[in-house]
Amino acid sequence: MHRVHAQMFHDILCNRCMDIIMKSFDLSKHEARLFILRKQGLIGSYKFIGKQGVLEYVRQTGCIQYDPIDVCGKNSELVLQSRIKGFTKNMLYELLYEDRKLIDYFDKNLAIMPVEDWIYFERIRDRYKKSVRGQEQVDNVAEEIKSLISKKGALCSKDIDLDEKVDWYWSDTKLSRAALETLYFRGDLIVHHKKGTIKYYALAKDYISEDILEAEEPFPDETEHMKWRVLRRISAVGLLWNRPSDAWLNIANMKAEQRKLVFDQLIKENKICSINIEGLKDTFYCLPEDESIIHEIKSCTEFDKRMEFIAPLDGMLWDRRLIIELFNFQYKWEIYTPESKREYGYYVLPVLYGDSFIARSEMVCDRKNKILVVKNIWFEDGVKINKTLKNELKKSYNRFMSFHQLDSIKFENNTDV
Repeated sequence: MHRVHAQMFHDILCNRCMDIIMKSFDLSKHEARLFILRKQGLIGSYKFIGKQGVLEYVRQTGCIQYDPIDVCGKNSELVLQSRIKGFTKNMLYELLYEDRKLIDYFDKNLAIMPVEDWIYFERIRDRYKKSVRGQEQVDNVAEEIKSLISKKGALCSKDIDLDEKVDWYWSDTKLSRAALETLYFRGDLIVHHKKGTIKYYALAKDYISEDILEAEEPFPDETEHMKWRVLRRISAVGLLWNRPSDAWLNIANMKAEQRKLVFDQLIKENKICSINIEGLKDTFYCLPEDESIIHEIKSCTEFDKRMEFIAPLDGMLWDRRLIIELFNFQYKWEIYTPESKREYGYYVLPVLYGDSFIARSEMVCDRKNKILVVKNIWFEDGVKINKTLKNELKKSYNRFMSFHQLDSIKFENNTDV
C-alpha cells in the first residue's frame, strides 16, 4: 500500500506526461498570480479541507519547511492555517506522530513530507553514513544508543548520559545530541514526537513499513533524481523559472549547468509546460496536469477574495525574485537581522488579500494571558484603507486568534483596525 502511494507523485509528474506534446501558454501577470494562488489554494473557495486536506496539500507541495520558532505559530502550522479549511494544530501532530502518514526529514532544509517519499532520499542517508563531523565518536556509541532506545522507547538527548563534546556543525555539542541527529539522518532513527522544540527519537524500523524501508532508490542516476526534485519544487511553488533561487535549496550538486541540463531534458520529455508572462523575458514552467488551472483562470479571472496571513518560509515565497516580479512585493524574513537594521519586525507575516500582498503584520501570542498581540501592521504603497478592508482585517485577526485558542486581541502602536 505504501509502495503505491510512493509511486503516486512520480506517476502524476512523469508517466502521464509522456504522450503530451510540449505546450506553451501566454499569461498576463494578473493571470500568473491567479495561477499560483489557485494552485496553492489561497484564493477562491477552499481547495483543501480538514485533516485529509492537510495530507493532500503536503503531497502536492512535496514538503513544508519546518522551523521550531513559535512567535505566532510555527512555520509549518502557519503554512497550513492559510490553506486548510478547519485546520487545527492537532491535525498536523496526528498525521506526524499518530497516523504516521507524514514524517520529519531533510528536503528543503528540515521539512515535513509524506512518509512514502522516504524512499527518494536514500542518497542523503548514504552521505551521512559515509561522512559526518565527529564520525568516529558517533560510530563508537551508535549501537549502544539504538539498543537503549529499543529497550526504553523514544528518547531525547537529555535522556542519554553522553556529555563528551563533539565538533558539530554550528558549534561544539554533546555527543548524545550529535549521535541522535546523525542516526536520524542516516535513517536508523525517526522523530517519534516533539515536546516544544525537544525531539524524541525512536527506531525507524518500528514505525516505517518494511516495504518503504527496504525499497530500492527509485532514481540512482543523479540527473534523474534532480529531475524528480525539480518537478517537486515546481509543484511546491506553482510556477518556476530556470534561475538561481532558494527554491532549489539543498538539491545537491545542482549548479547552473546541471540545472540547465535538467530543464532541457524535462522539456524534451514533455514533463513541464512553458509559460510566457507578459512583460517578462524569462520563460516560466508548470506541471502539465496544472493546465486545467490555466483554463480556469482564462475563463474566470475573478475569484472570491480571501485574506490570509502567509508563513515566512511558505513554499510560495521560496523564490523571492519571482514574488517581486509577479506580485510587486519584496519580503525579507528579518528574524536574523540585527534589531537596529530591521525595516519591519522580528517575526512578520505577509498579508495576502485576493491576488495582492497588501501589508505585513507582526503578531505575538501571549499564551499566558491568552491574548493575540498585534504589534504592528505596515500597508503597501497604494493600498486604500477603507471600511471594507478594515472589516476583513478584523475578521482575519479574530480567526487567527481563534486558531491559537486565545481569548482576546490587543492592538499596539495605533494598529487598531
